[in-house]
Amino acid sequence: MADKRTKQRRSTHRRKNSRPEAGSLSESGRIVKDWGGRISVALTMPNTYYVGMSSLALQLLYTAFNQANDTLCERIFWEKGAARAGKPLLSLESQRPAVDFDVWAYTISWEMDYFNVVDLLRQADIPPLAADRQASKRWDGGDWPLLIAGGPGVTMNPEPMAPFFDAILIGEAEEALPRFMDLCRSNLDDDRSSLLAELDQTTGWYVPTLRPSNRDHVDFRRVERLWIRNLPDYNTSSTLYTPDTEFGDMHLMEIARGCGRGCRFCLAGYVYRPAREQPLDRLLVSAQKAVQSGQGKVGLVSAAVSDHTQIDELATELQAMGASISASSMRMDPISVPLIRAMAETGTKTLTVAPEAGSQRLRNVINKTQTEEQMMRAIALAQELNFPQLKLYFMVGHPTENDDDIQALIDFTLNARKLYKRRIAINATPFVPKAHTPFQWEGMLASSELRRRQRTIQRALARHGVDVRADSPDWAEVQAVLSRGDRRLANVLLAIPSGDLNVRTFFRTMEEVGLDREMYTGEWKVGTPLPWDIVQSGVSENYFHYELKLAARNETGLSCPPDSAGCLSCQACDSAWAFRYGDNDQRPIPAARGGPWRAEDWQPWTRLKGKQHERPQTLSEG
Repeated sequence: MADKRTKQRRSTHRRKNSRPEAGSLSESGRIVKDWGGRISVALTMPNTYYVGMSSLALQLLYTAFNQANDTLCERIFWEKGAARAGKPLLSLESQRPAVDFDVWAYTISWEMDYFNVVDLLRQADIPPLAADRQASKRWDGGDWPLLIAGGPGVTMNPEPMAPFFDAILIGEAEEALPRFMDLCRSNLDDDRSSLLAELDQTTGWYVPTLRPSNRDHVDFRRVERLWIRNLPDYNTSSTLYTPDTEFGDMHLMEIARGCGRGCRFCLAGYVYRPAREQPLDRLLVSAQKAVQSGQGKVGLVSAAVSDHTQIDELATELQAMGASISASSMRMDPISVPLIRAMAETGTKTLTVAPEAGSQRLRNVINKTQTEEQMMRAIALAQELNFPQLKLYFMVGHPTENDDDIQALIDFTLNARKLYKRRIAINATPFVPKAHTPFQWEGMLASSELRRRQRTIQRALARHGVDVRADSPDWAEVQAVLSRGDRRLANVLLAIPSGDLNVRTFFRTMEEVGLDREMYTGEWKVGTPLPWDIVQSGVSENYFHYELKLAARNETGLSCPPDSAGCLSCQACDSAWAFRYGDNDQRPIPAARGGPWRAEDWQPWTRLKGKQHERPQTLSEG
């Protein structure tokens, strides 16, 4: 008989990989509407219920689609093996088949879920390719669902998914959805082609069948990325609660969007530029309502939680109201002591530090400006505050990385072990080049070499009681192909039989359709046409060239704190945003200077508050 721990593991595995029955779910916040006369939207994160319901983005979209009385939105999730077994694909709320919906909206967080998109379309018995759907009708003479997609997994490079979707939203969805639903009200039933033509002329929407992606084509037109100027206009907190997710019944709050640190490998740091914040008072009201309704766990969500300009006050106030605090990610330059102390005192089990690289030279290359001294101070604090576990996140295979850098990673971890006496776990994740980042042209290290470096780390640290978790280099190579792919990759995704996905099958299928993996994973000449040229991310290509040159000299670059202004260096901001405060002394933190910041000059709110009496320094004076 299995012991209790084994039974718990099996139960968790079933929850993560199987589709829950609607009647068995313990959910609050679910919205169920009558179908009569309403536009029906199926919302999908192409993964399991356990993973999908851990996404704050899915929750916010669910609420947004359901806002209007004449619209209903229900959820559909992927289940491993369901397509191969011939199980019907039904919505969670009403158990309706996917094909019955007017619109099927996908939010795609990362490239490895591309396979699940194809799996879901097969399971629903819907033609996977948009061109085939637009040229045909359902068996009853009606139109197929209109398939749309968005999310970071397709925003910066939509091309591998482009043949599958009628339209793809590039950027943030909040302001785009009302206009989209108006178009659906006018054209969805009568004239689908007119709806797509309207979307093609609407900022932020990419209709692949109407827009060539090759920048040398005579009809080439870039799609402008959408971003929200005034984040406080929108709710960015949990609307659905269930224990059957990674975060349980936690109340998630997106406290800021974007990150201005400028790490050269990081997609999120560029797809969501510029960094914007929710104000302290709004966050406290959201948390107070959650605590009063029984959600005592509060999860702070942001690309860099500790960069919020009022993070110290937020942590202190959340603790005072009795909330248990968790944070998605933090920086240690500088450390937010009130936040870490509040996390420890309210029951958080793990403190996570992300050095990303072991040596300061390599951290300069990737523009990660945290020093070893700053991170060791945080690790010592984790010991002092009795955190049960410390996690260290590293990447292996950064551009210019060598064996000395791997040894520096090992030495860093051993120095951390001297300070922290409890459980230490590290992640050694392979570097994958991403679109619209300074490293988009860089090649990926061969999987055999990545494995060698991971083994070196494992052998050196295991005997010191450090748990080393090393993501698969082979699957990372698959991810690299997808992240840098073009439309031809759709043929590969279609050719892999349902339930037959593995690394060997993927690369064999690539060969069969005439694609060379090295073309996608190798180094590219700077300035050559890129598959994702169709997307106008806002950040200029010249800026990426500039950052790449600094990386080659082991130098850090620029950054943009959440309150920055007066800077058009990377061109992600327009003039109205960059100069939104008018004169520099009208900014919320007058002591901060205008214009671009050197990455290592980043100063936190707490330090700047002490300088408010000083005269603001202008860019020309700096």
